[in-house]
Amino acid sequence: MMNDFLVSAYDYNLPEGLIAKYPAKPRDLAKLLVYDRKSDKIIHTVFKNILDFVPHSAFIFNNTKVIKARIFGVKETGGKVELLLNRPYKNAYLVYIRGKVKVGSKLFFDKGLVAEVKELLEDGSRVVDFKLKMDNGEWKILDFLDLVNILEKIGHVPLPPYIKRNDEKIDETEYQTVFAKKEGAVAAPTASLHFTDELLNKIKEKYFLTLHVGAGTFKPVEVEDIREHKMHSEFYEIPENTAKILDSKKEIVAVGTTVTRTIEYYARTKKLSGECDLFLHPKNPPIRVNHLLTNFHLPKSTLIMLVAAFIGRKKTLEIYKEAIEKKYRFYSYGDAMLII
Repeated sequence: MMNDFLVSAYDYNLPEGLIAKYPAKPRDLAKLLVYDRKSDKIIHTVFKNILDFVPHSAFIFNNTKVIKARIFGVKETGGKVELLLNRPYKNAYLVYIRGKVKVGSKLFFDKGLVAEVKELLEDGSRVVDFKLKMDNGEWKILDFLDLVNILEKIGHVPLPPYIKRNDEKIDETEYQTVFAKKEGAVAAPTASLHFTDELLNKIKEKYFLTLHVGAGTFKPVEVEDIREHKMHSEFYEIPENTAKILDSKKEIVAVGTTVTRTIEYYARTKKLSGECDLFLHPKNPPIRVNHLLTNFHLPKSTLIMLVAAFIGRKKTLEIYKEAIEKKYRFYSYGDAMLII
């Protein structure tokens, strides 16, 4: 009998060829696996049929917008460096840097952008200031909007590491939801990538919240007992009209793991904004979300554990096994799963 608290209990083998390198075209022709908890049945269909299964539910979406968070530059020594912006942090920024740096190191990028390392954190992330030299010779520390404007010109779409290719022009639109609005994510809320404008228009009740997905979403669980895992935190905001639906008895579809965690954090705290660090797993199940729409996730990740919070670890792995047999495409650009 496998222990639900062991990280190794959430492992499975995925053939490399099932990792989606590109999205389905059009978006809503991705495959959809529907699992009905009442009947314990699996149905295989295509995404554009999703409303057949949850016709009377309100859909909750994450309207965060992915920024071009990956930039390439040089150190003062001339050595190459790669930087991935994660999030604003204490009047500066949390980043990941590929290349050795120390406190005081300056990194130089296109358009005159300079990053200065302020702190080295134990988890491998770095705290930096971003600045630009003004015409009068003074340095200007950049606020988030100024920084995003420069990244839009010089940055790259931060594709997840398992896609194993450089970003391309196509990713600027495909790795972004059609309703993306509020800049701040470094990873897309991928369950939402399947929605077209046409499909959205068919949804009678739709509501939005914002959670800026951080690079921590790819952070592996490094402890043996998942209850000891320290969940990363991400900034979220819930508008009043969305909160009203969450406070009602209305059946809701959480579109993705980020929406699920935000709703469940709100259900526990009633805070409309702040830092969400909720870790859902079989011993910390959902208390508000009725239906979960999500993609297929990495082995041993907090995301597969979140799915198990809804249907149990054993059933999750059974469904994943069937999805592999049916050649579903996995991860960010892959196919979807609806738990009803």
